[in-house]
Amino acid sequence: MPVSARCRSPPGLLLNSILGIKPTSIPFNGTGPALTALISGQVDFMCDQIVNVVQQLQAGQIRAYAIGTAERNPALPNVPTSKEAGLPEFQAQAWNALFAPKGTPQPILDKLTDALDKALDDEQTRKRLLELGSVLPDKTGRGQQALAALVKSEIDRWTPVIKAAGPLN
Repeated sequence: MPVSARCRSPPGLLLNSILGIKPTSIPFNGTGPALTALISGQVDFMCDQIVNVVQQLQAGQIRAYAIGTAERNPALPNVPTSKEAGLPEFQAQAWNALFAPKGTPQPILDKLTDALDKALDDEQTRKRLLELGSVLPDKTGRGQQALAALVKSEIDRWTPVIKAAGPLN
C-alpha cells in the first residue's frame, strides 16, 4: 500500500478514487514538511498545487507525473496534462482569492477589487506569478461576481468527492 502525503485534499481524494487506491495518508502541517518527506523518500507521493512545488520540480528533486489542468503549464512544459497521462477525469486546479468579512461596505470591496486588478495587471507581478506556475484569470474571470460564481461551482464540484471519501479515520 503506498504512503501518501497530504492526499486528503479534495484533489488527492479524487485521484485516489480514480486510481481505486486507499493509500496510508500521512497528515502534515503544511506543504513544507510534506515536501521534505517526499524529497527524502519518507512518502511515496503527494498532490499539491504547482506553485508550491515548481522550484523542486525544476531542480529535479521530485518528479511530476501530470498536472490536473486542460493545458500544459508554461512553467513546466514537459509535464503532461492528466488527460495526456491517461487520467482525463482528473481535473483539479488551485486558485486563490481575496475575501473580506460579511458586511464589509461595498466601497471598500470595490477598492480591494481595483487594487487586486492593478496588481494582476502589473507586468512584474504577472511575470513572477507565471514563473511560479500560476494561471492568471483574464478580466472576465476577476471581480466579486466571478469569484462568487467560482466558489459556488467549486463547492458543488467537490462536495460529492469529499463525502464519498468518508471520514478521516
